[in-house]
Amino acid sequence: MVNYLLMISADLENITNLQPQGGCDDPNFSYHFKLRCGNCGEVTSKETCVTLSETVPLTKSKGTTNLVQKCKFCGRDGTITMIPGRGSPLTLELSESGKFAPLMAFDCRGFEPMDFVFATGWRAESIEGTKFDEIDLSGDDFTEYDEKGECPVMISNFRATFEVSK
Repeated sequence: MVNYLLMISADLENITNLQPQGGCDDPNFSYHFKLRCGNCGEVTSKETCVTLSETVPLTKSKGTTNLVQKCKFCGRDGTITMIPGRGSPLTLELSESGKFAPLMAFDCRGFEPMDFVFATGWRAESIEGTKFDEIDLSGDDFTEYDEKGECPVMISNFRATFEVSK
């Protein structure tokens, strides 16, 4: 069993607290990423979707997991179980210092997550306090204008990495 922590970063301009719409432990936020088989090294051709609110029973032991998937190349099963409570928003301070913010932890058995895909369902707020909901990060960048603060806001250069964690 290896735990991976999804770490995100982006260039933020006049905006802070980037996170999933319902917070870092949003049960309905979908995480999309590719998987590498721990047995044969094959990488999935399509992104896999994992959501905290969706669970499936484990077949060979007690309990549940968020994903059970079979490698299409070697046929081995692997599981991914999400571990909430480890995430925090990406702040303007972290962005300006080039640091990453932890978003979600994954207990991976038989698979290694890679290539996280930024999509829809994010929220953030301007440095003046204006809230921006349902942000779509599937494009190149997010740009808006904060009427209250009278300044442009922008999220660009999205980056993600998976770090091995305890």
